[in-house]
Amino acid sequence: MTEYVPEPDPAEPEGPKAAAPVTPADAADAARLVSFGLHPKLAPARDAEYAELLRRYRDEPPFARLADAVATGLGLVVLEVSTRAGMALAADEDSVFAVRMGDYARRATADSADRFLHGLAHLAVAAMAFPRPEDLADDGYIGRITVNGVDSFVRQACRRLDERAEEEGENTDPVSDAPGLEAAWRVYARRSATGATKDARRLAGSTTGIIAKAVAFLADSGFLQKTGDDAGGTYRTTARYQLQVRDMAGSAAMAELLELGVVPVSDGTASLLPPQDPDDLELAPDAGLPFHS
Repeated sequence: MTEYVPEPDPAEPEGPKAAAPVTPADAADAARLVSFGLHPKLAPARDAEYAELLRRYRDEPPFARLADAVATGLGLVVLEVSTRAGMALAADEDSVFAVRMGDYARRATADSADRFLHGLAHLAVAAMAFPRPEDLADDGYIGRITVNGVDSFVRQACRRLDERAEEEGENTDPVSDAPGLEAAWRVYARRSATGATKDARRLAGSTTGIIAKAVAFLADSGFLQKTGDDAGGTYRTTARYQLQVRDMAGSAAMAELLELGVVPVSDGTASLLPPQDPDDLELAPDAGLPFHS
């Protein structure tokens, strides 16, 4: 006797469909997307395969979860996946892909004081590129900096810190490896802005030489784009750099630097605060204004 099996009622909703199994090809595509993200200078608009994988990430949640899992397994944090930034990644501290500031500075110089100044240069570039919280929040905002402008900014910050130390009666000559900006200004202020060579080239150990190396590193990493040679070198920020600075915006050192009031912001424009005694402040030649108009 044949058992009767009722026909399904078309009016009744069907049960949840089983998710399509993940295939080796899907895993390969997810890893490929992460590999694209590790090439920060690669623009999705210029690579059809990259753009298609970004579309899959946006439109196929299982594929997005797979790509996120691949990134996590490699010690990477997905900051954003979009057509403007591509797959923007940051490395965990223990990731093999992490570029530690100490490693960068050791490659740049063997001198411990210079390594300290390289870290300050990176902090200053970030603070000048995005001086307001709304700049970081606005995806369309593009910051612009110059090498000489960053040097002028830091030297004015040094002067402000010096004045604050005198007002508070603090020791004006502590050990050079003391933490915080209070130690940084002493090292920076004593260093020549440009130095001098017989053929008028900028010395690598001068403060503008250190800043130039820092911004060149950021440009090579896809965080800045060079736009000219004026004022020691002019640069514009990228979407990836904005995401990176958002991640570090809560750092105590960056907050302290902005709170010095060296960069007054009122109506959406920004400029360096003029020093009280310009003759008593060493500035790089043609410092200019390092901000957008």
